[in-house]
Amino acid sequence: MEMNVRLTDRELEVLARLARGCTYAQAAGELGMSAHTVASHVKNLYRKLDVHSAAAAVRRAIEVGLMEREMSE
Repeated sequence: MEMNVRLTDRELEVLARLARGCTYAQAAGELGMSAHTVASHVKNLYRKLDVHSAAAAVRRAIEVGLMEREMSE
């Protein structure tokens, strides 16, 4: 699948937490932001990746090579 998707560092950090199964509240706690801010990042992720769920976002990010950096850390 060919996609030219650019995610911010913060979006990638949120996505990595979703991939680990974190809730928005857990991700917020780890990243030092509010759950509302996490939800905003997730909304942007879904739009950029053209998906409608966390699982689909993680799958699409893996397919297009966006998760390699986050998963190797």
